[in-house]
Order: sequence, then C-alpha cells, then structure tokens
Amino acid sequence: EVQLVESGGGLVQPGGSLRLSCAASGFTFSRYAMSWVRQAPGKGLEWVSGINTGGGSTTYGDSVKGRFTISRDNAKNTLFLQMNSLKPEDTAVYSCAKSPLASVVVGTYTHWGQGTQVTVSS
Repeated sequence: EVQLVESGGGLVQPGGSLRLSCAASGFTFSRYAMSWVRQAPGKGLEWVSGINTGGGSTTYGDSVKGRFTISRDNAKNTLFLQMNSLKPEDTAVYSCAKSPLASVVVGTYTHWGQGTQVTVSS
C-alpha cells in the first residue's frame, strides 16, 4: 500500500522559513517523480514543485520560483521542500504527490498524502 506522510508544517512569520518532509513507503520511491502540491482555504489544488527520479531535474510554479527548493533522498525514501521568504499567500495545506512516471507531469498523480498545514502570519 502506497503511503505518503508529510511533516514539518506550522505557523511562521512572513519572511520566515520552513522545511517540509514527506516519508514514502509501499512503492519503489527512486523510480518515480514526485511533486509538492498545496491547497489554500477556498481554493483549488495548486502544483508547487516537481522533481525527477534522480533529483537532477526540478521545476517550480511561478509563485514559488526562487523561494522554494525541492529535493529528495532516495536512500531514505524521503521528499523535501525547503521554503524561504514565506508570504501570507503561501498559507495552505501542503501535500506530496507521486507521479505515474519517472518524469514530472503537472496535474497527474497516482497518490498523495493527507498534507501538513503551513500558516504564514504575523
């Protein structure tokens, strides 16, 4: 059974940083691209960032480019999202999502986790 469990969310002031983690199990993590997605209150699902199997190719949504960094540790079956210069509009539930392929396909996922809440507020 595929399981994706996020952690690391919390309350942070504008301009602050957080590092999210996603522990994956139930599948061969190193064979699939992974993404981070988020959903703000009252809004639809937004793709945030994606990374290919080896970690050498990463992509970002325009709203987070230059502030967020995605990475993965295939030996530990873990996906990360380093978030810097956080803004109130980054407030959302952040989830990791598994791609059906080795490359990132925005909007196409086979599984995603329950998510972790990130709140940016003073």
